[in-house]
Parts: sequence; structure tokens; C-alpha cells
Amino acid sequence: MTFLVVAIVSAALIAGALWGIYGKLTTQTQGFVIALAGGALIVSLVTELIEPSLEQSNMWVGLGAVAAGAVVFTVIDYWIDEKWGADGGGGLLAAITLDGIPENLALGVALIGAKPIEVAALAGSILLSNLPEAAGGAKQMAGEGHSRAKILGLWAATAAILSGAAIVGNIALEGVSPHVLAATRCFAAGAVVASLATEVFPQAYKEDHHMAGVATAIGVVLAVFLGELGSG
Repeated sequence: MTFLVVAIVSAALIAGALWGIYGKLTTQTQGFVIALAGGALIVSLVTELIEPSLEQSNMWVGLGAVAAGAVVFTVIDYWIDEKWGADGGGGLLAAITLDGIPENLALGVALIGAKPIEVAALAGSILLSNLPEAAGGAKQMAGEGHSRAKILGLWAATAAILSGAAIVGNIALEGVSPHVLAATRCFAAGAVVASLATEVFPQAYKEDHHMAGVATAIGVVLAVFLGELGSG
């Protein structure tokens, strides 16, 4: 079941890339879906990453790891912008990989000893996030002149890397100290928070500023609903 959940979440990257390369993706639709994914991630990073970590460990470990995750993401995101450019498809690909590694590590950790429905909010939110981000990145890369085969190969490789991160998180971190698990989850949460502020919501507002707020609220509602299913 762990491999199934990981495969579904990572496959969203490939599906999103195919959507961006071959599908008709209007700017407004892309912005709406990205905002929806951001709203879902707001809920899941708090309820599935930060709150369980504070219960297992302590406030200083959890909040310190959140801050560390945000700082590390911000520093590397700045480097990506300088190297590839803030609006390039390559930069978005690198940012998704950077954000996705701790995120998928946390997904693997969350699956330890848990029923699949109990991680529905986190897995669903990651899937919702991966799909439009990959579509937007692939579309930008196609516009930059990269071949379809190269674009698809890059996103497939990214999906494989992130799948590996989730499996490592599930296998290698099983049985380690609760403080280590808490720090891993909260580091991922900090990276996601920083990515929401610097990548997700600015892009969503730029592409669909009229409906970005509504889409974010819908994402929150969907994540809360999935969370209630998991706790029911």
C-alpha cells in the first residue's frame, strides 16, 4: 500500500508534464489549480506535519525545524533564481525537486504504522500540488524550446527521485527517535511554507488574480474534508 500511495502521488508529476506538453492549459486554469493546491497544502502541512510532530516531540524541536526548512528552501530558491531565472521552467523543476524531497520524506514517515486513509490529506494535497506545478513547468520548458521527449524525461526522473525519497522515509526512518521524525516532518513543513509564499501563491495570483482567493479556499475545504475522512 505504501508503494501504491507513493506511485499515485509521484505519477501526478508525469501526468502534469503530459498535460503541459500536449494539453490545452489556459493561464487562468493553471493559476486556479495552483491556488487550489496551495490552499490544500496550508491545511495538510499544519495538521499532518506540524501538529503530530509537536505531540511526539516538543515545541522547540518542531518550530526550530520549521524555521530551518524555510531558511534552507529560501537560500536554495534564491540560488535557483540566479542560475535559471525566476520564470524559467528549469527553475520551477528544480524548486519542485527541492520542495518535494523533504515533502515526500515526510509522506513516507507519515505512512509508518498508519492506514492509508490516515494520510489522505497529505497525499491528496501533494498530488494536487504536483499536477499543476508540473504542467506549468513543462509548458514553460516547451516554450523555451526544449524537446517534448527531454521535458518528459526530466519530469519522469524527478518523479523517480521523489518516489525514492518517500520510500527512504518509510523504510530508513522507521524506528528512529520521535524527535528525528518530528524534525523531518517540520523541516518539510517549513520548506512547503516558504514555497507557498515565494512560488505557489505569487504564480497563482499572477495568472488568475480574480479567482485565486476562491480557489485557495476550495483547496482548504478539500484538505479539511480529506482530513476528516482520515480521522473518521
